[in-house]
Amino acid sequence: MSIFTKKLKEIAEIIMGQSPPGLSYNENGEGLPFYQGVKDFQYRFPVPRVFCTKPTRIAKAGDILFSVRAPIGKVNVANHTCAIGRGLAIIRPHENADSRFIEFVLCSFESNWHAIEGSGSVFGNATKEDLETLEIPWPDVKERRAIAHILGTLDDKIELNRRTCETLEQIARGLFKSWFVDFEPVRAKMSGRWKKGQSLPGLPAHLWDLFPDRLLDSELGQIPEGWEIVEVGREVELIKGVSYRSEEISESDVALVTLKCFNRGGGYRSDALKPYIGPFKSEQIISPGELILAQTDITQAAEVIGKPALVLPDERYQKLIASLDVLIIRPYSCELSSEFFYLLFFTNEFTEHIYGHVNGTTVLHLHKNGVSSFRFVKPPETIAKYFSSFLKQLFKLIMSLTLESRTLAGLRDALLPKLISGVLHMEDAAKFILE
Repeated sequence: MSIFTKKLKEIAEIIMGQSPPGLSYNENGEGLPFYQGVKDFQYRFPVPRVFCTKPTRIAKAGDILFSVRAPIGKVNVANHTCAIGRGLAIIRPHENADSRFIEFVLCSFESNWHAIEGSGSVFGNATKEDLETLEIPWPDVKERRAIAHILGTLDDKIELNRRTCETLEQIARGLFKSWFVDFEPVRAKMSGRWKKGQSLPGLPAHLWDLFPDRLLDSELGQIPEGWEIVEVGREVELIKGVSYRSEEISESDVALVTLKCFNRGGGYRSDALKPYIGPFKSEQIISPGELILAQTDITQAAEVIGKPALVLPDERYQKLIASLDVLIIRPYSCELSSEFFYLLFFTNEFTEHIYGHVNGTTVLHLHKNGVSSFRFVKPPETIAKYFSSFLKQLFKLIMSLTLESRTLAGLRDALLPKLISGVLHMEDAAKFILE
């Protein structure tokens, strides 16, 4: 296959972002979703956080959104009409059918953009001229469509898995809030919406029989009769991570789980693991599925501190070690599982408690008693065990789908440069996938 190139401006329109007037911003859904930069990006499609009523640069559904400020080169796709700020550019292919191919080419270039220096900006930025003159591999139309199809199939499956995992976790969070924060089963009994022996949606009748039919006043408000108020520190062991030096970050089959392994808002990411050759204690080793919590934060909106994550296995390393910014949470019994506390730490009540135990300005630090002093309502053993068993199965499925996506992403990333550069022909791609 012969690979020719074209400048990006020959195959797409390039529109640089521009921020709307400051007074037009809002968070209550008025106007168009507004995306400023990569902090709004997800796997493939951005998620609205801010809206604006006076947009100055508008992207259409299907437009490629390209980050022009550090980190430069990140790519998402607009899945609805939206406004963009100065941190992004719109790449609008002249032919819609070429959009997916161009998207993958731009993704393959991401690691090369770190060399771009901005005009006087310490962070760097990519200019319109940088984008216009970018050389894009341009095989014949049949080859472009085939490449987009095979890579798109892998990418779509990864996105489907991500959305499925997100939905499953939202189900778990909703059920946790219903049972252990709002006490809906108890309120259902009290209101007469439930009768003894009656099976309610999704749960056997005998389990609902275990919920009391009264709420009693307590220092935490009304709680189910017979349930106990306890501190987190009574139910879990809290283990601090290891303090390390920069020279101990080196190639190894051991890796540190660091602050960067937390997504903003909580959840785990494995691409920020750091190979480590320094000392550690046996209790600082993290097993797959264990619960961790962020003890510090450098985000302006405190989006990481106090947030939990469940650690995934990683075939690249023999051992994972918690760093000093990471707190390991180990339940004393299986009655209340790691998954139970994972959901507890996402509640508004826990978040507000954590914010009350944070100090610092540029870097936020969590007080040593911040987690252990949080009080919650502990359900009876039978209910707790049932719920924890349910959570184990649900999060096992989430982990399975996540690991499958990791495998698919590795396959896609291996195919991407080979197909785009012409090193691997489409007729050989199926063989490559099987291998």
